[in-house]
Amino acid sequence: MGRGLEKPRTVEEAVDQAKPWQLTEIVDTVQCRLVTMPDNAETSSKAVRLLYTNSGIGVLGLGANSVQKLWKWARNEQNPNGKATASVVPQHWQPSSGLLMSNDVTGVNLEEAVPCIALSKNDSYVISACGGKISLFNMMTFKVMTTFMSPPPASTFLAFHPQDNNIIAIGMEDSTIRIYNVRVDEVKSKLKGHQKRITGLVFSTNLNILVSSGADARICVWSIDSWEKRKSVAIQVPSGKAPNGDTRVQFHADQIRLLVVHETQLAIYDAAKMERIRQWVPQEALSSPISYAAYSCNSQLIYATFLDGNIGMFDANGLRLRCRIAPTAYLPQSVLNGSQPVYPLVVATHPQEPNQLAIGLNDGSVKVMEPTESEGKWGATPPVNNGILDGKAGSSSATSNHTPVSIQR
Repeated sequence: MGRGLEKPRTVEEAVDQAKPWQLTEIVDTVQCRLVTMPDNAETSSKAVRLLYTNSGIGVLGLGANSVQKLWKWARNEQNPNGKATASVVPQHWQPSSGLLMSNDVTGVNLEEAVPCIALSKNDSYVISACGGKISLFNMMTFKVMTTFMSPPPASTFLAFHPQDNNIIAIGMEDSTIRIYNVRVDEVKSKLKGHQKRITGLVFSTNLNILVSSGADARICVWSIDSWEKRKSVAIQVPSGKAPNGDTRVQFHADQIRLLVVHETQLAIYDAAKMERIRQWVPQEALSSPISYAAYSCNSQLIYATFLDGNIGMFDANGLRLRCRIAPTAYLPQSVLNGSQPVYPLVVATHPQEPNQLAIGLNDGSVKVMEPTESEGKWGATPPVNNGILDGKAGSSSATSNHTPVSIQR
């Protein structure tokens, strides 16, 4: 794979002085596979939330205009397994009725609303809101099955309970979390521990906890059994940086390690103790604030997007940069030359293909990216890290099973 325009040592020295492998820099469209989701420009707006369906055959996006869109890949000769791929253009899917999946935005100022979305494990239902009531949609018909939780306060984050689709954790604008039972239309618990709106919720059945993050740069841990608060920690923001903006959380496949994402950092915590294991802060070629980050499905990679349009692929165990995708690789020249900067607001990762990601951009476009078929993965594999976790070796999912490859200069 060709080298980028920057001097190769610059980024490597910034990330790790002793880095023994070559950073891959993707700066041209021929260096990766890329597909842009077909769209009706009339309804286009910032792609602020993005999910893959759990089956891996579709991508679901929620725009800042409260409209959800579903793209599906057909099973055919080009794509025999019918899974999402960057090699085939998907269909912008709608039911025969022509219904749109639109949220109730009665009396809502969309400029201030915080869109939120969650998908049930069987892909049958999606819940979402955009400053107004939460709607439960049928994914086949796009019909609204029910609405609940009228504001104020508005909901700002949604998560299905992993063992019961009728239980939903709802993060609120007023900093509380409501544990809501859809079947009986009742709030079972109200959790208080944050000072600002909730920006992330994630469950670990392994540890039997719910972890919440807020715009107050705090992380709280709650018992799933009693809904009592177990712990609350402030993320360590680098000196000179303000603890503003969203803090997001996602569990590693082992459901113990926790990825914490803030515009100032990527960090890995041991959620059993809520102790930070590692941290990476934007630097050198990736010095812009982070807009979003997510684990690959096998938790071996972390994909991070930046406000200058760069995308970084990190070894998840050591938070070491292994590949950088420049905006020139996925944006057309007309957009790059435009007066408004275009960059990813959100990244989603395929549930079965660890090297596939989808990005939602602030111009409304959604793109799916994969390495070239000849490369097969993003960059050269870093040396195997033992994944030390509190004195114990990390799970096998934290070490790479790829063989190293040489990068052409």
